[in-house]
Amino acid sequence: MELLAQGLSHRYAGLIALQNIDLFVREGEILAVIGPSGCGKSTLLGILGGLVAPSGGEVRVLGETPPDCLNAFTYVFQDFSLLPWRTVEQNVGFPLEHHRLPAAEKNRRVAQALARMNLTEFRTALPKQLSGGMRQRVGIARALVVNPAILLLDEPLSALDAQTRDLLMEDFIALWLNQRTTAIYVTHNLTEALRLADRVAVFTRRPGTLRELVEIDVPQTERTTPAGQARLAQLHQHLWDAIRAEAATADRELAQA
Repeated sequence: MELLAQGLSHRYAGLIALQNIDLFVREGEILAVIGPSGCGKSTLLGILGGLVAPSGGEVRVLGETPPDCLNAFTYVFQDFSLLPWRTVEQNVGFPLEHHRLPAAEKNRRVAQALARMNLTEFRTALPKQLSGGMRQRVGIARALVVNPAILLLDEPLSALDAQTRDLLMEDFIALWLNQRTTAIYVTHNLTEALRLADRVAVFTRRPGTLRELVEIDVPQTERTTPAGQARLAQLHQHLWDAIRAEAATADRELAQA
């Protein structure tokens, strides 16, 4: 599935969050969205996923939903939002409870999602028994259990320490290379965006407008090579140059708000 946003704008009372956004999300790509604090990145994600009605413009879904897809759009948030009284297995299976599936099919989906995120041996554990990284793995497995057509990720790794974040990035890349699920990935972390994404959408400070789309011209499988790292360093500098001044201004504006 693909997404086409045309003329998107959004207003909260007297505050303009987004203004005149045109954006096309290709099937099977990871599109990272970066920009200064308060520029409307999470609002954009909500609009694209149908949780927020835009004040102006429209979002069109193009293409067919995969036959085994139960939810076309699935979110993964910074907050793990796990049910503390449920085991890992029960948390992952929670989205299936309102679907009329045979028990065997539910069990198959849960087992597959656990295996994808290397959680099989932790299936009977409670969230309090897991590290932050493991809890976020459970959150991602819960999203995968419905086989979404489009994943919407809102800073899913920002609450984790650097080492855990790197490990989860590698897990996510391996998962994506195997399945090629379309994903929109909001982040403040430029290194994260460059490691994961096929393209990066750079937003201006509020009201958020699309400043540019940057193609990451290094294949995923080559991004850890010396040549790949050198090219990513150039792209990192380009992205930082694009948002540095506006990021500082946005921080001052938020502090004064």
